[in-house]
Amino acid sequence: MMDDSAGTPALSSRAVGLFGNLQMHYQTLLDKSTPHSGARWGLTGGLLFMFLLRIVLAQGWFIICYALGIYMLNLFLAFLTPKIDPEMAEELEEAEAASESGPGLLPVKNDDEFRPFIRRLPEFKFWLNSTKAVLLSFVCSFFSVFDIPVYWPILLFYWVFLFIITMRRQIEHMVKHRYVPFANFGKQRYSGGK
Repeated sequence: MMDDSAGTPALSSRAVGLFGNLQMHYQTLLDKSTPHSGARWGLTGGLLFMFLLRIVLAQGWFIICYALGIYMLNLFLAFLTPKIDPEMAEELEEAEAASESGPGLLPVKNDDEFRPFIRRLPEFKFWLNSTKAVLLSFVCSFFSVFDIPVYWPILLFYWVFLFIITMRRQIEHMVKHRYVPFANFGKQRYSGGK
């Protein structure tokens, strides 16, 4: 008789090698796409459009669409928020004085030194998580187990309500602590002395 245990380690090491090779190609593709933010977001927008078109044409899977909307709203808020909240600046300044390191703090007074805006969720991770969520939602829309019957206008109204409330709160926070999370908006420009 043949011993099956002798072939198992070879098969297992081959599977691990194949998985490692696929993971390496995936990471290489991500690394090459990093500087092309417009193309990346265009791809995600196209996938989102195809998903929403499927939802509209199939007239189902509204719960999946709502969950995707809530998740993407959460990602967007993390993208707009500084890594360290300025409201906690006093506590962190005490810790900074003890350790002499405080990256991510925004200046809270006019005489504070310049500190760059560091996001809680970087743009690349925002894109990657959004794309994964859209792809997962698209795949889930092919399984009838996720097609839970709901009255979609209520979900849409509730999502719009949540969006307005959370964005209002976020904008008030941005105004209160005087930070703009966008690179080219609201910054002082200097003209060359030519």
